[in-house]
Amino acid sequence: MTEMEWNREADVVVLGSGGAAMTAAITAHDFGAKDVVILERNGMVGGTTAMSGGMLWIPNNHHQHEAGIEDSDEDIVTYLDSLAPGMLDPETLWAFMQNGPEMLRYLAEKTPVRLCAFADFPDYQPYSPGAKPDGGRSLDNEAFSFERLGKWATRVNPSKMAYPLRGSLMEAIRGSLDEETLAERERGDYRGLGQALAGSLFLAVLDRGIPVEFEKRARKLVKDGDRIVGVIAEDANGKPYTVRARRGVVIATGGFEWNETLVKTFVRGPLTGPVSVPENEGDGLLMAIEAGAQLGNMQNAFWMQSVLEFEPQHRSAKPNYLLGSDERARPGAILVNRAGKRFVNEAANYNALGKSLHAFDAGTHSYANLPYWLIIDQRYRNKYHTFNTPAGGPVPSFMMQADTLEELAAKAGIDPAGLTATVERFNQMVRNGHDDDFNRGDNTYDNFYMWGDMDFDPPHRTLGAIDQGPFFAVKMEAGALGTAGGPKTNADAQVVDWDGNPIPGLYAAGNAMAAVLGDVYGGAGGTLGPGMTFGYIAGRHLAEHLPNV
Repeated sequence: MTEMEWNREADVVVLGSGGAAMTAAITAHDFGAKDVVILERNGMVGGTTAMSGGMLWIPNNHHQHEAGIEDSDEDIVTYLDSLAPGMLDPETLWAFMQNGPEMLRYLAEKTPVRLCAFADFPDYQPYSPGAKPDGGRSLDNEAFSFERLGKWATRVNPSKMAYPLRGSLMEAIRGSLDEETLAERERGDYRGLGQALAGSLFLAVLDRGIPVEFEKRARKLVKDGDRIVGVIAEDANGKPYTVRARRGVVIATGGFEWNETLVKTFVRGPLTGPVSVPENEGDGLLMAIEAGAQLGNMQNAFWMQSVLEFEPQHRSAKPNYLLGSDERARPGAILVNRAGKRFVNEAANYNALGKSLHAFDAGTHSYANLPYWLIIDQRYRNKYHTFNTPAGGPVPSFMMQADTLEELAAKAGIDPAGLTATVERFNQMVRNGHDDDFNRGDNTYDNFYMWGDMDFDPPHRTLGAIDQGPFFAVKMEAGALGTAGGPKTNADAQVVDWDGNPIPGLYAAGNAMAAVLGDVYGGAGGTLGPGMTFGYIAGRHLAEHLPNV
């Protein structure tokens, strides 16, 4: 390495400011690396974490035990192996299983983060062996007052969730907050979900005096021999900004779902509507590749159905995609392809449902289920919110409307005969009380009250007729919460090369690393749980292991 002039130095440099990144910075500081700095490409913190539901999937956690829900290593491995048989790395899986509960206890004791067991939130494949169909592994955030952040409150990314933000997710969907409590929460700027998680982590960062360097986009890792010793970033004006890392660098910059070239190069099937922050363009991945990192899981993403909102609201004028996880699962909604046919259990979890969009028709040489549409009727719109529109509200610009199903199909480009036949068959199955085509409503997840209608008994919490015009169609996207591939790590969150050896001074966490659970989404918080766990592991290892320099 030629002699460089550094703009600043630190023990640990963390790239990114989402849940995994802030956890890494906090942990590195607390375990002994007192000089820690965060480089954030944007002018806001929180990444996709702040925009999300904020839940963490951590099996065998202490909140679960306190709620009287038993778990075991055998059940966890059985469950995950049933979803990805022979595909998971035992070393990193064990690291997640052992360190996840430890990370939760640490956050509870040392930070403002407050989590609780969502006791009846089922695992996403509740019918699989080792699953917890009655919940316990997914953790919810208690509401957090943004007044505690002071002037920094405006620096947290906004939410994309449709639920009220003044309470926890449990409080929001159960409607358990009275007007007096809501008013008090409003005055204190209390927020739940990912806002609570990102806000409380950010407060922990501020309390420790860990600086966040905004508008510093990391572009290149600096090597001295085989060791990573720093980062070259660029500021808002495109000028270089160099930071020396005495102990190491943590890549926690999110996935690459907004980088069209990388998506087309690596991801299996189309990805047309990412719902993450638009800065997730694979900066960390490109730096890791240049540093000689081994890659893993590059074909997979964490799938999420989404809808294009026609007026871009994101910075840099990038399109804004709305989450589409709830609308399809409520009674009176179906998904159809251009032939007008249903192709999936609409109440299935969003990650698993996303894979059904990649079915390929060899005869037509096209994806059989792309494009696809949500079909609902007026009764549905009168009772349920749809994306960003309240029940009974105005018809949004991205929603097509017609008095008959035939007219609706013609507007949308769906086969009219196929759609009318599908709706007729679906309505008959609703009347019969069973979905003979896709078994929708047969398990606890399908009927869970977060998206099911508790006014009805199973299976009609998710099954309802579509028979009251006018009728509506929404063109849906093959969206993603983030990509699941990146540099491979070992159990200490160290990035490894193609021979499996750690690259000294280089760590990864969150969606920037090859997902420890592959393409498995175990339950609510299936990305944040492992991501923050490996942020914790990375920070601790950096603090406890001095570099041999």
